[in-house]
Amino acid sequence: MRRFHDSAQAAHAPVQELHNGAFTAYAETPARAEAILRAIGGAEQPADRGESPILAVHTPAYITALKTIPALWRAAGRPGEAIPYAFPVVGRRPLALSRVDALLGAHSFDATTPITPETWGAAYANAQTALAATHAVLDGERAAFALCRPPGHHAGADYFGGYCHLNVAAIAAQAARDTGVDRVAILDIDYHHGNGTQDIFWTRGDVFYASVHADPATDYPFFWGHADECGAGAGEGATLNLPLPHGTRAEAFRAAQARALDAITRFAPGLLVVSFGADTWEGDPISHFALTTGDYPVLARDIAARGWPTAIVMEGGYAVDALGANVAAFLSGF
Repeated sequence: MRRFHDSAQAAHAPVQELHNGAFTAYAETPARAEAILRAIGGAEQPADRGESPILAVHTPAYITALKTIPALWRAAGRPGEAIPYAFPVVGRRPLALSRVDALLGAHSFDATTPITPETWGAAYANAQTALAATHAVLDGERAAFALCRPPGHHAGADYFGGYCHLNVAAIAAQAARDTGVDRVAILDIDYHHGNGTQDIFWTRGDVFYASVHADPATDYPFFWGHADECGAGAGEGATLNLPLPHGTRAEAFRAAQARALDAITRFAPGLLVVSFGADTWEGDPISHFALTTGDYPVLARDIAARGWPTAIVMEGGYAVDALGANVAAFLSGF
């Protein structure tokens, strides 16, 4: 299996995040990618396909905000990293905003995702990594892996959050559509629901989104991912959410994944994008499932058995010491 990664992704390295009411060390560190690279034996440098595939998913105003917020933050005399604190929960409408605090709140939904001067460059490299794996599959590879870091599935068309800035799974899926693949499916098996991915394709019937994740009644991102959310308009029925309780083990997770795969089979995609998160592992510091390293090849084999060309993009997983082994185990199933 071809594997892709860009070392520029390591430049995004915030010091702290706001978590549970206090500042704590940032969990989504460059060490995550380093651990995975060691375990999988390295990766290819992705080609640069420019901003067009990114702008096919994200709004120009949002991309401009990601690029300019760090300079505006410093111009306002602020130390450290840019972190939002005010959000337009209701009455959200287009406004010509110039104050950096307003821009941060308008384009985010939490305070766990700082913006640094290096964020845009890392996020851009991240998107190119996802595109490289996707195009490798479009060119005939059975499967390819994009070592994306930071993750992406919490980012919407015009907002960041959950450590995510650009939605790499959505960018991959849209790139496949733009090259002529009629129907694309996304299988999200990160511990947390991919609210951004769901939002992006909510009203579309050409991209099917299925997610197996922790119940948002108890877990982040709380406001998305409930079982009754199924899409709207042309996208009604093209979203499937399968929330699971704390303590979920392999048997229950595998059964839920099988339900998602059966739904994707009925959708009949020409390409599958897998948003893979290893934060479902039993020792992950911010999650509450109980999968073991030995469970990941089984889950991957179940996906591979369906026979779809598959681009795998890395999402979460924060137990750095075990992360490489868990990712390598999953990829071995393909």
